[in-house]
Amino acid sequence: MERAIEPDKSDAAAYAKSVQASVSEIAKLLQEVLTRSLTAYAVGVKDAKTVTRWANGEISDIRDPEVEKRLRGTYQIVDLLLSVDDPVTVRSWFLGMNPDLDDKSPIDVIRSGSAKDALDAARAYVAFGW
Repeated sequence: MERAIEPDKSDAAAYAKSVQASVSEIAKLLQEVLTRSLTAYAVGVKDAKTVTRWANGEISDIRDPEVEKRLRGTYQIVDLLLSVDDPVTVRSWFLGMNPDLDDKSPIDVIRSGSAKDALDAARAYVAFGW
């Protein structure tokens, strides 16, 4: 399957958005695409309501840098995947066993602290499809 998007351009744009977006903007998109429960799981927060509080702007400062790192990384991956697929497919991609990740799901890989591996798998998906 040939992709219409040039991976380097969409990849750079996703990165730029991930560093420029506010916590609220990030949480809103992730909540829409992944759900708040899956977002909370991916970034490692116990209460999914925290994601909604971020999205609503009630909490704008994330005190744990590892949580913010996973949040921004997840957002970058979602944004990149949305450049080639719809939100339902993106959510499925996060939950499915991925051969580029030794059949682990990207969401589990991100939660474990290996967002770069998940990003590499997303880049491969964008470039080559299934």
